[in-house]
Amino acid sequence: MEISKLAFLETYTLENNEGIMGAILVTDADTKPLEFRVTAPIRPTNFQKTLYRNVLMEHILVELVSVPLLNAINEQIDLILVRDPLFLGVNDKQGVRVIKVFDENDKGLNGKTNGAVKIGSDGNSTIFVDTSKKFSDELPDIKDKLKNLADSRNLIEPFDRLKIACEQVHLQKTGD
Repeated sequence: MEISKLAFLETYTLENNEGIMGAILVTDADTKPLEFRVTAPIRPTNFQKTLYRNVLMEHILVELVSVPLLNAINEQIDLILVRDPLFLGVNDKQGVRVIKVFDENDKGLNGKTNGAVKIGSDGNSTIFVDTSKKFSDELPDIKDKLKNLADSRNLIEPFDRLKIACEQVHLQKTGD
């Protein structure tokens, strides 16, 4: 598997309980943008919060953000990078591998890191990758491919771009 196109999948929580936006940024191997998509704000009702309770966020991230965004993109992607471990549930919904990337500061905050492997350092922190059990046996090969990219690019930085882009889209829609 050669990695020529990556997808970065992220959410942005709007202020004042206005909802959650999901976004996907498809880039080339140098993290230059090729395609960008965003969801409308998702606002769970009180009834949905009651019914879904502890699995509400996973439902939102997998079924209402990931699946629609992945179906909407035109580019053929080789790998999907995420920060939130709840996105790893998308591995059961489609064929492109979903990999969680994080640095040492996120390690204890974003869930289990049992199978996490170090891929390198961006100069400031060490970068790790992990995936769901379904593809854990492929992680060493994926790690090697991502290490080549991480040697020249910060694989965490595009998530910052996505959050800012979501904020800008939201501000345009609200007229601020």
